[in-house]
Amino acid sequence: MLVAADKFKGSLTAVQVAERVTAGLRRVVPDLEVEALPVADGGDGTVDAAVAAGFERREVRVTGPLGDEVTAAFALRGDTAVVEMAEASGLQRLPEGVFAPLTASTYGSGELLRAALDAGARTLVFGVGGSATTDGGAGMLSALGARFRRADGSPLAPGGGGLADLAHADLSDLDPRLAETEFVLASDVDNPLTGPKGAPAVYGPQKGASPEDVAALDTALAHYAKVLEEAIGPRAAAYAASPGAGAAGGIGYGALIVGARFRAGIEVMLDVLGFAPALERASLVITGEGSLDEQTLHGKAPAGVAAAARAAGKEVVAVCGRLALAPEALGRAGIRRAYALTDVEPDVARCIAEAGPILERVAERIGADFLN
Repeated sequence: MLVAADKFKGSLTAVQVAERVTAGLRRVVPDLEVEALPVADGGDGTVDAAVAAGFERREVRVTGPLGDEVTAAFALRGDTAVVEMAEASGLQRLPEGVFAPLTASTYGSGELLRAALDAGARTLVFGVGGSATTDGGAGMLSALGARFRRADGSPLAPGGGGLADLAHADLSDLDPRLAETEFVLASDVDNPLTGPKGAPAVYGPQKGASPEDVAALDTALAHYAKVLEEAIGPRAAAYAASPGAGAAGGIGYGALIVGARFRAGIEVMLDVLGFAPALERASLVITGEGSLDEQTLHGKAPAGVAAAARAAGKEVVAVCGRLALAPEALGRAGIRRAYALTDVEPDVARCIAEAGPILERVAERIGADFLN
């Protein structure tokens, strides 16, 4: 039995989901062998999943999205580092109810990448998602050695709004270790940098951007890409239109500029976490996340787990807090059946507050249906 589930956001970490499912299953079969492999798709929780899989957690002080100092973590095993941009530049780093769509910076994410390089990493898995920022990765690039100036030579103000004043970009002093590093951009988002499906239009409102802010950010990011094109040539324009450029407020674009290769976040993480050998040992796979809905089908962790399991001929069931997919959609995704907390406890507030004990009861149902 393999439990490879993502977090239930706001209720349980991926590690806690695995623990609760295991406890419920063992009420049915006390000596059941259960292997837990918490998963993530590149967003928040990615470092925790890597640590649960045997990576070492490393903490460093970096610059938060508003310029204050925060403690952020990355995961290291050998010369491979898993870096989560949300650790440094995520919405979780903002005070409750505070947004800064025009001024939040990814500088700390660049510092986190640099710390991983300092620790000996030569493969960087950069999970992006949950950002507070829409600066096109300019802050990150600055921390890695790039220089962005106004026409009078003064530094830019932080954040996407400041990019409107960009006159000169100089990438000649980027950290030379980047050229010798395998840099993987791991994301479940394939948006371009700008336009109707770009970072400001699609994700800006989640970060507190008004319609006017969205328009200003889209214009500023388009200008930023134009200035970078003047600095490094046509590839800057090509990257702006590439899938993944719009990830995490455009930090995907900054990563592509310095040589990152874009891959679906869950695929990367399954490779890094050692999913294939664990899958080989499993008779049944249990995956899941807080809400199984249409978004799940577009690159989220349960869909990636189910696709890999189906390719290996393994049966998959899912657990979730809320189920918003029809059985046919689940079947197409490779999930035989889904079990929701709301099946056991219809009160959603109680499901959130008491997710752990309720999930154990859900797992008991799975055990009764599949293990007896």
